[in-house]
Amino acid sequence: MTAFGMAMAVVPVVVPQAEAASCPTYRWGSLAKVDGEFTANDIGSVRSGRHACFDRLVIDLDDRGVGYDVRYGAVYQEGSGDRVYLRGTDIQIIVRAWGRDLRNSRELLDVRGYSTFRQVAMAGTFEGQTTLGLGVRARLPMRVLELDGPGDGSRLVIDVAHSW
Repeated sequence: MTAFGMAMAVVPVVVPQAEAASCPTYRWGSLAKVDGEFTANDIGSVRSGRHACFDRLVIDLDDRGVGYDVRYGAVYQEGSGDRVYLRGTDIQIIVRAWGRDLRNSRELLDVRGYSTFRQVAMAGTFEGQTTLGLGVRARLPMRVLELDGPGDGSRLVIDVAHSW
């Protein structure tokens, strides 16, 4: 009873389970993810985000459908073939689309404070193919998704888990 003669309600506090138990990333694996489709597509932008179980890289495309090759391994500059050195373990992302509006940069996005991502670099665009480098803290499970929208566009999504 309170000082005003009313009963107090007890509200239970829900404590989240451990991240590993609630993150279904164990099925993703770390092998290459490939779609050989080729389209006359353009990359509109590249952005990233942090989630409870993974870090996410999103490549926005002007049209639907895109070919890609995402795999752990060294990243090379389009056209010259020079090696692009990244912080952490390298993931090479080849998108079969033009990246004309992307600036060539070793720091394409600011990923400071991310759990898994260490660096995102633009490695060039040449003959309708664009290469990005993603530096991550270790070889961890990843998945690649193709999502429709917004509008007539689509998104290529690369998620890299925080843990096995």
